[in-house]
Amino acid sequence: MPPIVPTGPASARSLTGVAPDILRSLSGTSDRLAPARSAVLFVIDGLGALQLRAHAGHARRLSALGGKKDVARTVFPSTTAAALTSVLTGTDPGQHGLVGYRVRDPAQGRLANQLNGYERDGLDPATWQRRPTVFERAAAEGRRTFSVGLAEYARSGLTAAVLRGSEYVPADDVRTRVRVAYELASAEPGALVYCYIPEVDKAGHRHGVDSEAWLTALEEVDAAFAAPPPAGVGAVVTADHGMVDVPRHRHVLLQDGDPRLEGVELLGGEPRLLHVYLEPGRNARAAADVWASASGRAGDVSTRDEAIAAGLFGAVDDAVRPRIGDLLVAARGTWAFYDDRLDDKRPQDMIGQHGSITPEEVTVPLLRLGAYAP
Repeated sequence: MPPIVPTGPASARSLTGVAPDILRSLSGTSDRLAPARSAVLFVIDGLGALQLRAHAGHARRLSALGGKKDVARTVFPSTTAAALTSVLTGTDPGQHGLVGYRVRDPAQGRLANQLNGYERDGLDPATWQRRPTVFERAAAEGRRTFSVGLAEYARSGLTAAVLRGSEYVPADDVRTRVRVAYELASAEPGALVYCYIPEVDKAGHRHGVDSEAWLTALEEVDAAFAAPPPAGVGAVVTADHGMVDVPRHRHVLLQDGDPRLEGVELLGGEPRLLHVYLEPGRNARAAADVWASASGRAGDVSTRDEAIAAGLFGAVDDAVRPRIGDLLVAARGTWAFYDDRLDDKRPQDMIGQHGSITPEEVTVPLLRLGAYAP
């Protein structure tokens, strides 16, 4: 049975090191980035390096900032909650605790949505996310920090979990968001500014990569970077993950009677990376064999112990371990797994998806501007 092994350029650096490097550059101690008077970190949600390269004609400004080697490797799983938290804490999911999209809350014994379910599912952002943010570390150095994003996210649970320590500045238009980020950095020497750009990800989920809506979103984001950073300001443009399109004929629909569901208590994660929680006393290795046999070329399967031993989540804190599924099922190629027993079939309409281990999902751009320009 093939284990889960993330792919992508072996030489690519981990995304977890980017924000700490930016912070060090503000004191002139980074060995990767030049000293900067202040800094901006842009995260374009869902824009993988391979998608950017394939659509360079629709993103001429961003594409011109780097080549094939200007990439980073996101974390496992390649999903927003896990990856954004890793970017903004500089730690792997095994430490900060956001190990997937929907995972089991050990205290309640039920699934909790780590992206948008904090209030509904009873998660405390202050304790569920277990590591200091880069903003808190910057504040300890006496620096002002800002997060620029959509107004609708200002008071979300995820914002409270991963942006704590920063001043939230709402701006809904993407050009305005980039401009405001630069203005804050220019006006406040020593500041660290984070700017979140979700437009490409939203278009990809709804319409797919290569769709007219996705290309329009990419062009609008690219246009927002028409002006360079102010003098002395360093900027990094990256992403939390890439994306693949999942066609209908690559849906694996899990229904009553499927041998894979025997002994399964909860089915979490997301269609591209399942967290499978077994009933107490079930043998994880035996269950993994069943999943592997029934899934065939659609997915790779590892037990929790195998995944942790392989370092997929980084070093895993004891309190985080029970959040991880007894089994992990990573979709191969353009497959996706759905619990078809659920009444809500809307997730099956999602075209662009991520979470698994393909190069398209794992490899993200790592572009430098202004004081950081190569």
